[in-house]
Amino acid sequence: MQQIDSRKEVTGMEVIKGGITAAKGFKAASAAAGIKYQGRTDMAMVMSTAPCTVAGTFTSNVVKAACVQWDMEIVKSGRPMQAVVINSGIANACTGREGFEACEKTAKGVEKALGIPFDTVGVASTGVIGMQLPVDKLVHGVEMMAPALDGSIDAGEAASKAIMTTDTVNKEIAVSFTAGGKTVTLGGMSKGSGMIHPNMCTMLAFLGTDLAIAKDLLQEAVSQVVKDSFNMITVDGDTSTNDTLLCMANGLAENPEITEKNEDYEAFKEALTYVCTTLAKKMAADGEGASKLFEAQVVHARSKEDARTLSRAIVGSNLSKAAIFGCDANFGRFLCAMGYSGADFDQNDVELFFKSANGTLQVFDHGTPLAFDEDKALAIMKADAVTVFVDMHEGEAEATAWGCDLTYDYVKINADYRS
Repeated sequence: MQQIDSRKEVTGMEVIKGGITAAKGFKAASAAAGIKYQGRTDMAMVMSTAPCTVAGTFTSNVVKAACVQWDMEIVKSGRPMQAVVINSGIANACTGREGFEACEKTAKGVEKALGIPFDTVGVASTGVIGMQLPVDKLVHGVEMMAPALDGSIDAGEAASKAIMTTDTVNKEIAVSFTAGGKTVTLGGMSKGSGMIHPNMCTMLAFLGTDLAIAKDLLQEAVSQVVKDSFNMITVDGDTSTNDTLLCMANGLAENPEITEKNEDYEAFKEALTYVCTTLAKKMAADGEGASKLFEAQVVHARSKEDARTLSRAIVGSNLSKAAIFGCDANFGRFLCAMGYSGADFDQNDVELFFKSANGTLQVFDHGTPLAFDEDKALAIMKADAVTVFVDMHEGEAEATAWGCDLTYDYVKINADYRS
């Protein structure tokens, strides 16, 4: 499976080792609570030593899990958030009043264990829809994790593994940048492998930063960045009931608080974009049953929305995904997906290329199919990451979407997921 390499420097910031515990004041712990899985950790807790300004984005699915509604209320209220408890295995979705009681009792368990007000504790769940959470196990998990909270890289990594369901690899990233003359850190972790077709973010993602920033600007930055990161990935066309992204900022870097869109704000947005895009690509590459990352890059579109729509249609098409799995340079499938996407364009303006680490090959030129070397096409498409590059020649807008191939294993995983 394609692994995303994040170990490189980016203008204005540096990629560093770690994840959710990388920023000052953030600690994490994990526990094996036996909620659904046996023989592995299935709960994680993240907390900050100082209350945090919090921003969030959530699923667009009308059927929202109890935990999503709980977190949405905290974000909307303007209250700080100081901790979040996550469980894997059971989604706490479609669970009625009992589901909300599970959220409250979990949060009150944190209040008792750490002295943090329960209404500043976020909760998140992932797993099977329609099952009730065993609250006693959740509360016991909190009791186990509270004394084990630690700010080490290892603790953050362990937390990122505890929230996995069908994921095959954990997903985390951290960066540092400068704001107001102070070194600021932003770290995060996410999980996501299936039921991914978001209109906000994908599955679960948690970000922690020691930046000092006003709540309205933090929310605006998060809302904007997810449009071209988490909102641009798809695995199977299903939007989860539980999609949650929480970004907590505790201000411990002691930079002058960002209250306007200045250079410090732009530096944060650059870091946030990199972190969210990296986590999104990690999720797309780890799609259920996937063997490769599938990328669609659309350039020179009439509008940004058209570019987003076209690129997402390409990676979202089951026929396109099957072609990527079969290493079949059947470019008509990608053009077909573009045609029904809803974006208006002239096919006679379009150029289409296949790209990978093994080379580049043009197969369509301004409405005309090109004769091409099938062996070269096969070599390109056998790479761990394949890009369909489309030049629309109709404007200046561009966008990139990410997905994965559609394999036999996807059906096997989802045919017996509940059992």
